[in-house]
This record gives sequence, C-alpha cells and structure tokens, in this order.
Amino acid sequence: MKKTLYTKLVFLFVFMGILLLTLTMLTLLISIHYHMSLYVQQAGTIPSNIIKLNHHLEEALLQTTLWTFIISVFLAIFLGLRIAKQISRPLIQMKESAELMRRGSWDIRIQTNTDDELNDLASSLNHLAAQLQIQEGLRSTLSEDIAHELRTPLTTLKSHMQAFQDGIWEPTPKRIYSCYEEVERLIKLVADLEKLNEMDSPEFSLNLKKEKLNEVIVKSMEVMGAAFVEKQVNLKFKAAEQIVVNVDRDRMLQVMINVLSNALHYTPTGGSVCIEVFREKENVRIQVQDSGIGISEQDLLHIFERFYRGDRSRNRKTGGSGIGLAICRKLVVAHNGEIWATSKQGAEIYIRLPVSS
Repeated sequence: MKKTLYTKLVFLFVFMGILLLTLTMLTLLISIHYHMSLYVQQAGTIPSNIIKLNHHLEEALLQTTLWTFIISVFLAIFLGLRIAKQISRPLIQMKESAELMRRGSWDIRIQTNTDDELNDLASSLNHLAAQLQIQEGLRSTLSEDIAHELRTPLTTLKSHMQAFQDGIWEPTPKRIYSCYEEVERLIKLVADLEKLNEMDSPEFSLNLKKEKLNEVIVKSMEVMGAAFVEKQVNLKFKAAEQIVVNVDRDRMLQVMINVLSNALHYTPTGGSVCIEVFREKENVRIQVQDSGIGISEQDLLHIFERFYRGDRSRNRKTGGSGIGLAICRKLVVAHNGEIWATSKQGAEIYIRLPVSS
C-alpha cells in the first residue's frame, strides 16, 4: 500500500519523539543507578534500614521514570497525529486541487488559514489556476475564431461556385473578382498566422541596425498613402527631431503599417490619423492617434491578443481578422519595447523603443 504524506509525517514525528524519550529515560536510569551506588560506596557502613530506604527510593525513581516514559510515548503519538494532520491537510488539499486542475477544473481555489509559506504556495496555485482558466478561455475563443475566419470565405466561395455551376449566376468579372477577394483574404490570414508562428519559434531573430526612425515612419506612410486617399482620411506626421533607433527596418515598417491599417479601418471618411514622435530620455515614444470610434475599456485589455476584435458580432465590415496588433506586440517586444493603447477622442496606440546610443 502506498504511504501517504500524513502517514509519513506521523511516523516521523512519533519516531523522533520516542527516540528522544528513550534516550532521556536511559540517561536518567543510568544516572540514578550510578549516583545511588556512588552514595553507598562513599557512605561506608550504613544501617540496614537506610540501605532498604535507598533501595526503595531507587525503585520508586525507576518506576516513576518508566511510567513517565510510557505516558510520554502516548502523548508523543497523540501530538504526532495532531501536528501531522495540521501540516499535511493543506498540502493534501493542494495536491487534490492540482489533480482537479489537471482534469480541467480551472475554477478550483485553495483556502488556507495560515500566514506562512504554505499560504504563499496556495496563493501561487490559485493564481496559476486563474491564469490557466483565462488561457483556456482564450484557447477556446482562438479555435472558434480560426474556424470562423476560414469558414466565412470558404462558404462564400462554395456558394459562388455552386451558383456558377447550376447556371444561376453568370461568371461576370465582378462576381469573379468577389471570389478573388475571398481567396486573397484566406491567403492573408494564413500569411499572418505563419508570421505569428515564426515569431514564437526559437529561431526567430531580428536584423538590428541603426535606423532613422522618421524615415521608417515616412516609408510606412507612403505604403499606406493610397488607402488613406481612397477613404479620404487625412494622414499627418509630426516630429521635433530626427531620432536614431536600433531596429530591424523591415519588421518596424511592418509594425507601423499594421498600426496605420488598424487606425484607417476604424476612422470614418473625412477623419484624420496623426503620428507624433517624442523623445523620452533614453527612449522614444511613437503615438498614432485617430479620430475614429475609439476603444472601450474592456477591449483595451485585449486588443493585442490574437483574433480579438471589439466587434463581437464578427461583422467583416467593422472588424478585421484581429491578428495585426498581435503581430505588432510580438515585434515591439522583440525590440525590447512596449506597446499599449488608450482611448479618449478616438484611439491612441503608443510604441516605446530604446534610443540607439
């Protein structure tokens, strides 16, 4: 039979208690007998009644010591059981809770009434369970979102192909172009997923060089310029000075294009997007502010997660795939930087990078 923690602790405490009591008893018995014998030798001639008294006294001391030992053994067993139970109870509870977590019960929480290392361990396990619960929810949502992102264009393509095959629709250039757009959406989604997977791999690295940040930003504006003109959204850039940063030019260009694309997506026609660069001692802060619909407080906590979109209705006219900002966060963190968002009049995306020495 497998020994439990409680059994091991009881055995340990009782064994140590009995061992200490045995050593104490033997020491007392030997000491009493030695001193009694020494007294008789030093006293010389002793009346018989005194010798009998000494003998009875020695026997009384020995018996008292023996009874004390027996009572102490039972007391040691009782205390060992109590102490072992008190120590093992929270540990056994943690073990059972961890077992339930392993089976998928992430809502389990451990309650302790102590203020020691066991309480710290319980708090750590509770925090771990909470994080696993969140990650499980994100994993489930991620699976649903991937399935949705793939299903929608595939369903559209299937319906178009069936309509063409059955002769319901004529394969006009407009309808063929609609199919082409769905294929392009699928290709972009797969490409974005490949980028995220690449950034998660241990082989991922940056080609860092000293670059003029203003030039990288201007290049991203040139790439996105036609889209801003088409939607009639004004794109502005302000920078007080030229700042040199140690970045991977292509990756940072990708970050800025994704941020600008996101800002354009949520800015109505006639609105504006403004890029500003500020020097902060050893860092540089890039601010991209739009005049769009803004971001709710709840969404601010999640917009950099994969496939997250504030528009939970999944309407493609008001929401993209939700991968662009996740890519931005991966790349900015890889540059030892930070990225975050706020929302006042529209949305503001901030990127902080270390300045090249």
